[in-house]
Amino acid sequence: MSEKVVLAYSGGLDTSCILKWLLDQNYEVICYMANIGQEEDFDAARTKALKIGASQVIIDGLNEDFVENFVWPAVQMGLIYETRYLLGTSLARPCITKGLVACAKKVNAKYISHGATAKGNDQVRFELSCYALWPEVKIIAPWRLKEFITRFGGRQDLLKYAKENGIPVSVTPKEPWSMDANIMHISYESGILENPENIPPINLYQMTKSPIEATNTPLRLTVEFSKGLPTSISTVYNLVVTKPLEILLLLNKIGGEYGIGRIDIVENRFIGLKSRGVYETPGGHILQTAHSDLEIFCLDKEVLRIKQYLRDKMVDFVYNGFWFSPEAEYTSKCLIESQVNVNGKVIVQLYKGNVQILGRSSKVSLYNEELVSMDKHGDFNPEDATGFINIQAIRLKEYNRYKNQL
Repeated sequence: MSEKVVLAYSGGLDTSCILKWLLDQNYEVICYMANIGQEEDFDAARTKALKIGASQVIIDGLNEDFVENFVWPAVQMGLIYETRYLLGTSLARPCITKGLVACAKKVNAKYISHGATAKGNDQVRFELSCYALWPEVKIIAPWRLKEFITRFGGRQDLLKYAKENGIPVSVTPKEPWSMDANIMHISYESGILENPENIPPINLYQMTKSPIEATNTPLRLTVEFSKGLPTSISTVYNLVVTKPLEILLLLNKIGGEYGIGRIDIVENRFIGLKSRGVYETPGGHILQTAHSDLEIFCLDKEVLRIKQYLRDKMVDFVYNGFWFSPEAEYTSKCLIESQVNVNGKVIVQLYKGNVQILGRSSKVSLYNEELVSMDKHGDFNPEDATGFINIQAIRLKEYNRYKNQL
């Protein structure tokens, strides 16, 4: 009797060939597809997998889970990798893995397989999450197996194998790059993007308009937060949205129209390679910009700095695949605790690729308008500033004396 393996299946060339290859190794293959908002013909993918030989195809709708339990906490914690990347792919992997493990347990499979390559981050993210959730699981990673990589050197070998085995393949030479999409973002890499000097083609972007071609009429939005979590979006057209999934969908649509959230970066992968990626994250960019402004408004200065340190630690945990680790569990609790008083509204204006902060308000804030006013002293004694400066100057004077003795 064949052993069961659950394959994280996308319907593309790699995982379709891996499906057939696993069948050749005498496994029974159940294909698992997570729907996290990508534009995918799931019915066509199901039909394709069954035709190749999968015993089942399980399509799991995870949109709400992904937004509420991964995207929203990332906004709350302010997670941005290397100051630019909003972790759209990194956050999706633990969400998918949670469903993948549940699926494998349900069908009594001992093995989980995936099509992630040996040079990338996703192999680490998937497998570490699998082991954290199910220590007994066995992983089959074909792109790291000698018998697989000896046979398949790259795309051309896969295409030949697909042809020999009657696997339908969609080849689009006009779009020579790879793409990964979910409800939070789309990422593009590989192909012509591997040369970091190459400018991305104008037809690459799918979520956003070019900022140059975006409308000339600015749009104002009000974003409301409770404990650092987005709770509502309201527009000048009296449209108010309060559910997390609907908030993200609306901001993606509006942000896309205004060319918001495009980045083109070189980043440091966990395994030590540098890679070039192009990303579109319109709704996430709007939320993170608004949240950052409100956070500075509401938090004590030193709490903010400690929070920023912990945030950067958490960013690395998420990017490197440690979402389900004890260190991430502890750090996330600390970060969430820092957000208890991050409550209020932020007014933003969207215009040609930019998110401009116009104002912010909170019922309880450390901002003291009377104390900071330039028109009255309030409880501030100007004479105290002299002593403050003198104390700060001691170190500088001593350093100057030291240098003059050298």
